[in-house]
Amino acid sequence: MRRFLVLVLVVLVAAGVLLARTIHHHSGASTTTTVVSSPTTSTTPAPIAPLTGLPDPGGAALRRPALTVKIENTPEALPQWGVAQADVVYEEIVNGGITRLAAVFNSQAPGKVGPVRSVRPTDTQVVYPLGGIFAFSGGAPYAIASIQTAPVKLVDESSAGNAMFRDPNLYAPHNLFARAPQLFAFGGTPVPPPALFTYRSPGQSATGPKAARVVVPFPSIYAVTWTWDAATGSWDRTLFGKPDVTGTGQRESPKNVVVMEVNYVNGVGTFTSYADLQGSGPVTVFTDGHEERGTWSRGASKSDVIQYDGANGKPLALTPGQTWVELLDNAVTPQVTP
Repeated sequence: MRRFLVLVLVVLVAAGVLLARTIHHHSGASTTTTVVSSPTTSTTPAPIAPLTGLPDPGGAALRRPALTVKIENTPEALPQWGVAQADVVYEEIVNGGITRLAAVFNSQAPGKVGPVRSVRPTDTQVVYPLGGIFAFSGGAPYAIASIQTAPVKLVDESSAGNAMFRDPNLYAPHNLFARAPQLFAFGGTPVPPPALFTYRSPGQSATGPKAARVVVPFPSIYAVTWTWDAATGSWDRTLFGKPDVTGTGQRESPKNVVVMEVNYVNGVGTFTSYADLQGSGPVTVFTDGHEERGTWSRGASKSDVIQYDGANGKPLALTPGQTWVELLDNAVTPQVTP
């Protein structure tokens, strides 16, 4: 019994010494503080979608290629579907002086995109660095021959299966639509696609003069007006004299508008015309309510991503989100209202 009591006393004394070493105490002029560490947790940042610069918590954008869909842009084609969900939209002049869209999807996959129309030679210039999948209705032999040189998986109406459908309530040729999830199933490389733009860091403001409105003077009735909306931090699109609204009632209003002044080889509006995206030329970036001027450039290889640099030689930084790229004939310039 005595041995047991002695053992208990030893244990209690030892525990008291240990406790004394773990508390803050004073001894004369010296002070000793023991810091007891606690478990720490680390938060892994969400992956970033390469074509928008936005967080992609599910990582979908990193697991699939770019999908470019050719979309009609005439009055008969409105309203368009799915364009507001594209990461990047290219607007180009085609034969007859009308414009068409090449909408690039990666982070989102809407179930209805279109109306889908035919390929043009400019599309080869657009998709060459992106790769992935190119979806279209068909095309003239010269345009088909051009897109066949690009490193993309081609999907047209004849090969799409249930990835495309005709809306029986509309008239051909304005009634062909695509299903982006089924188109992504065709595969394509690279995965993910390369980033096309440089983006500002959170809290970083754009530089350059303020801009309230810009008119992109495409030919005939196809001029586009972009108006800065400070409430949404985006640029409202007006086409054919009225707000450009999608089939779901959403206003086309991207975060960025990039106006590239380019040479249309063989002339504007001819059958074999195309925008030459090699070399360099003026560019104006409209972002965060500001106008930033600079130069676009791409080397001799079509695989090179186009660079957008300011007068100081540094990359022009965009707002994370959707970007429209306007391929404007270099004989004219955008008209800006401060």
